Amino acid sequence: MNKFEQLGLNESLLLAIKDLGFENPSEVQEKAIPVLLEQNTDLVALAQTGTGKTAAFGFPLIQKIDAENRNTQALILSPTRELCLQITNEIKLYSKYIKGLHTVAVYGGASITEQAREVKRGAQIIVATPGRMQDMINRGLVNIKNIDFCILDEADEMLNMGFYDDICSILSDTPEEKNTWLFSATMPAEVARIGKQFMSNPVEITVGHKNSGSATVSHEFYLVNARDRYEALKRLADANPDIFSVVFCRTKRDTQAIAEKLIEDGYNAAALHGDLSQAQRDGVMKSFRGRQIQMLVATDVAARGIDVDNVTHVVNYQLPDEIETYNHRSGRTGRAGKLGTSIVIITKSELRKISAIERIIKQKFEEKTIPNGIEICEIQLLHLANKIKDTEVDHEIDNYLPAINEVLDGLSKEELIKKMVSVEFNRFISYYKKKRDLSSQSAGERSSEGRAPQAGDAVRYFINIGSRDNFDWMSLKDYLKETLDLGRDDVFKVDVKEGFSFFNTDAEHSDKVMEILNNVQLEGRRINVEISKNDGGGRRDHNGRHSGGERRGGFGGGRSFGGERKSFGGDRERAPRGERSDRGGFGGERRSDRSERRSDSSERAPRNERRSGGTTPRRSDSSAPRRPRRS
Repeated sequence: MNKFEQLGLNESLLLAIKDLGFENPSEVQEKAIPVLLEQNTDLVALAQTGTGKTAAFGFPLIQKIDAENRNTQALILSPTRELCLQITNEIKLYSKYIKGLHTVAVYGGASITEQAREVKRGAQIIVATPGRMQDMINRGLVNIKNIDFCILDEADEMLNMGFYDDICSILSDTPEEKNTWLFSATMPAEVARIGKQFMSNPVEITVGHKNSGSATVSHEFYLVNARDRYEALKRLADANPDIFSVVFCRTKRDTQAIAEKLIEDGYNAAALHGDLSQAQRDGVMKSFRGRQIQMLVATDVAARGIDVDNVTHVVNYQLPDEIETYNHRSGRTGRAGKLGTSIVIITKSELRKISAIERIIKQKFEEKTIPNGIEICEIQLLHLANKIKDTEVDHEIDNYLPAINEVLDGLSKEELIKKMVSVEFNRFISYYKKKRDLSSQSAGERSSEGRAPQAGDAVRYFINIGSRDNFDWMSLKDYLKETLDLGRDDVFKVDVKEGFSFFNTDAEHSDKVMEILNNVQLEGRRINVEISKNDGGGRRDHNGRHSGGERRGGFGGGRSFGGERKSFGGDRERAPRGERSDRGGFGGERRSDRSERRSDSSERAPRNERRSGGTTPRRSDSSAPRRPRRS
């Protein structure tokens, strides 16, 4: 029996759920749906992004709506246009078998007249952004004085974007006897204030720990010099060949510049920020959802509401001003029970922020070192070999084999493999042999941060299991510790790729690792472990973390790409129309920026229209290896 049947949903919804392929409700759905169906109550639900909150309020809302009554009965408020459209589409999918039920999206950047016309035709459910909704109320284009339900989705994000006054004004225009359902990832003071002011004895549901991070997301940070921040980003991308990521910057200017550099260096990248027109933003998001874009470089405001499946990494190119914002960023990955990784690139002066974030998300970061040239080349080579092995052969190629065999006649199997792999591989080896190791901080420099190194040479291993076997670095580390019967800090520097991984132990465990793991099977497949030719080098600190140190075979000199911008002010991304930014963040000053109008409809296109993604190529290091673009 489908577990959704046990929640009390009617036949029309169960048919839609079957079409969508849903089998088991998520935790927030399992807790919220029965309560909302059985009671006429207010509700506060705290759950991380990506846990299925839309269905948690969408299913019971649809079941309670009177489809024969064409008056507006429910209002759903969401922080961004993208999320507004996404919720609207999902509600339409859920209600596909309910005749006469209409849902209308109301958001800025589109014709307010057309949206008002759609509402007037009969919309039982309105999904809206606060700015546009307030605009329509002020113009008398919508009537919500008699609604039965009001849902605040991603409430903390709406309030972080400066919509507190609009939300209070909108809620004041609704009847007191309605039911209010508030869904949020965190519970800051302003969200609690909204609940106290506009809700009556709400039922409270919490999935996980309040304000904590998702259990499906692992967190790691990389310590670099400020001038090496972009080069570190490139190396992390090269060290994760199948990366599908959102890269967060703090300002529109940095977002645009980093995206342009990545494109110039051959990556499938694009920028997403407030200076793009709605058509450009839609084009970028369509390409990202279709995976034509591998690295989406975004500001916090522009990325709010992004709901894209299978994002493998969130990269914090720069940390946000507010600790809570990190939680929202990391929520872009590890969705729907899948594993994800949140990466932070920081300098020494920012190390204190890691501890502050750990306290909020109630999870620990793992410190890692930026891969050096040899490691990246080894990863790329093994990735290419796996890609060749897994490629399905289209037998149309048989028609061309005689001519191909004639060209390659005289080459041995070994020579042929070397030449075939070198076609793709040579650009990486030629590029990285010129580049220095970014893990350049000496033991003396690191000890000043309280991480004094100790003796203990490390051995680095290659193992033929990875993310396709449902491992991330944390779960693989646990698996290795349990299988090898090693201590908490005896396995370290775990790097998981799609079809293979790397890890380190101290040299004293080498024989044990090789003997045990090479005689283990995982789901019927034999595990293969080899000592990596690049042994990881370095030593370990008292916390069991790899301290960098001198690497064997490092490539030496070579300049880095563009460094960190010195100014973090100026054009920092703001929500449209007077969005407040009066939050203290990591001990920063309180600010108030009212230069931009919050009404979504007033957002202007840039003076010089950019192409999709807002990315105009610019000069970069011509020696950078150009990555193949996805077709």
